[in-house]
Amino acid sequence: MMKTKCRSSSGFTLVELLVVIAIIGVLVGLLLPAVQAAREAARRMSCSNNFKQIGLASHNYHSAYDQLPRHSTGTWRDDAPNAWTPYDTHNSGSLSAMVGLLPFMEQQALWEMISNPSQQRVDGGVQTPPWPAMGPAPRINGGRNQYIPWMTETPALRCPSDPGVGLPAGGRSNYAFCIGDAFQGTPFTRPIRWSNSGGSPFDEISGSKTTQGRYARGMYTHRTDRKFRDVLDGLSNTIAMGEMMTDLGDNDNRTTLNRTLDTVEQNVSICKETGHIDPQRPSFWCDGVDCPAPTGPGALHSPNDIYNRGMMWMISLPTSSCMFTNLPPNSELCVDRWTEGGGSISASSRHQGGVHVLMGDGAVRFITDSIEAGNSQAGPVNAGQRSPYGLWGGLGTRGNKETVSLE
Repeated sequence: MMKTKCRSSSGFTLVELLVVIAIIGVLVGLLLPAVQAAREAARRMSCSNNFKQIGLASHNYHSAYDQLPRHSTGTWRDDAPNAWTPYDTHNSGSLSAMVGLLPFMEQQALWEMISNPSQQRVDGGVQTPPWPAMGPAPRINGGRNQYIPWMTETPALRCPSDPGVGLPAGGRSNYAFCIGDAFQGTPFTRPIRWSNSGGSPFDEISGSKTTQGRYARGMYTHRTDRKFRDVLDGLSNTIAMGEMMTDLGDNDNRTTLNRTLDTVEQNVSICKETGHIDPQRPSFWCDGVDCPAPTGPGALHSPNDIYNRGMMWMISLPTSSCMFTNLPPNSELCVDRWTEGGGSISASSRHQGGVHVLMGDGAVRFITDSIEAGNSQAGPVNAGQRSPYGLWGGLGTRGNKETVSLE
């Protein structure tokens, strides 16, 4: 009697193989979002650490000079009444406070390049006459694009979550100085000058002492020396700086400048309420395709422009290095008339749901987009007035004695 041996197959059946592939697909689907979330958490932590280093630098600066670095400062010449002429011989008094912080942020080499005359150019040529100490006017294309420090991007000023790189920006930055809750533009005239009508001299900020009281409500203000003792609300209750996204040239309304004519101060939500925002994509301006393009004086926004958000770390323009607490985080960018005008220029970030802020005591907090922000139609803020912009507005003021806390 003959016997046959049955040989069992050692391979996978088609059904088993399909089951394994399905399991792998499910695992990848589960793990990929977790990996992406872990990467964003790491980027967010790195962004927060950068802020902590800036806070430490600010405190070290104050220890050394008994004041914070001045915002809107620099060099002038007597024959230079304004900053609209292309000056290569001085910087028009338009430098941001970040320039003064450089030596305290392990950026001594960059500081030395700025604080000394130089003939080096970006294109490799020789500058004649030499660039002056403290550099040329950074808002002028010809000088800015060839002066090496103004085109230098510092990793310490960049949030890893922000992908913006390269031209038309100079050195980008994701960290802005808090000017307060009130509407204040940058003074791009000489510190003291006579008006064209032959009237009285202008104040260093922009106008009268009354104007200063109304507008200069933040921990940093233009052309003013501030000390920790000026922060009457307490350093732990006052925002010193906030995050800002940099422009990608994509018409994002948090980074692309939208200008109106003298109406933002009356209503900081004016750009939204007049239909300038795409209803289908609320983070973008209307472009004439998905919704009708805005018309009239408010239709002056310009994508991919050097004066959009975060494009020049060294200049004190509101959109370049400032933030206000008159609209909640990640709100639209709407300014009054000119690129140096004040307006609704809030903190913004590419983190989900909010932004980092640096408090006066050096602590870094994460503020959600839903923070209570009061009444956007409150109109002009008066000196000493309680912030009409709620908890968010109160955190942006240094001395109104409001009882606010993030705890």
